[in-house]
Amino acid sequence: MSKLKAAITAVGAYVPDFILTNKMLEEMVDTNDEWITTRTGIKQRHILKEEGKGTSFMAIKAAQELLQKSGADPKEIDMVIVATATPDLPVAATAAYVASEIGAVNAFAYDLQAACSSFLYGMSTASSYIESGRYKKILLIGADKMSSILDYTDRTTCIIFGDGAGAVLFEPNEEGLGLQDEYLRSDGIGREFLKIDAGGSVLPASLDTVKNKQHFVFQDGRTVFKYAVSNMADVAERMMDRNNLTKEDVQWLVPHQANMRIIQATANRVELDSSKVMINIQKYGNTTSATLPLLLSDYETQLKKGDNLIFAAFGGGFTWGSIYLKWAYNS
Repeated sequence: MSKLKAAITAVGAYVPDFILTNKMLEEMVDTNDEWITTRTGIKQRHILKEEGKGTSFMAIKAAQELLQKSGADPKEIDMVIVATATPDLPVAATAAYVASEIGAVNAFAYDLQAACSSFLYGMSTASSYIESGRYKKILLIGADKMSSILDYTDRTTCIIFGDGAGAVLFEPNEEGLGLQDEYLRSDGIGREFLKIDAGGSVLPASLDTVKNKQHFVFQDGRTVFKYAVSNMADVAERMMDRNNLTKEDVQWLVPHQANMRIIQATANRVELDSSKVMINIQKYGNTTSATLPLLLSDYETQLKKGDNLIFAAFGGGFTWGSIYLKWAYNS
């Protein structure tokens, strides 16, 4: 019997109806469609506009789509992980609410936060629980309402991010399919370059922090870009090298959707043709924890059992890494 692996057996996704285009942003900040498209590859992003609806709303929708498509029984789910940088509430875990709302009454649930690497880290976590033999079905959801932490007068950040959610189901596999290898990294040097200053234990919310707009995302774009380009490319190359994978062996690169130039730099490093690179940044922008599962959802019909997928992500903190996964089913 081959060693137990953790395989993705189902995928679901959700993006809000409202679409914020580059043309619309031209009316809001000093920017234009050509500038945004040239530098980021983004043409539009989906925004959750309804009052009172947060990250959990999208996570629930993505999970429900997965359950409907797969026919899985939510009562059989052992565990729910919500990878997110924008939880509904401080303290109360978004995942616990999501699990209850989808009928996963026998699951325990918690949130996982590693900025744009959250879903990638969640894949490692879910896989480890499955491989331990203690759990059979783990629902991993990546969801973020980035519009809730953006200053729409700041053209350096508001053009980049969008809202969305994606979900995958991990189950045991004895055919050798599923997660094969991982290389995950972090470096606290990134703390100052991509952050929200206020609202945490260092600088609690106050009238001054709100007035000074310290609850919005700040990004030192040039520094983050430099680190992201080198690190995402490095880990993707390392993952292929240490698993003796050539460009012919890999069917798909699944890169975090932060910037088209970062995606292309990663693909070039591992010598993968653009036809083997999953890209949807033009439609959604950077949805943070949702980028990787949204890619899987968009490309699901093209995936074949046994396909080799190389995931790569980079996020605030800094956090980054790569995962090698063999796809487990024909859709």
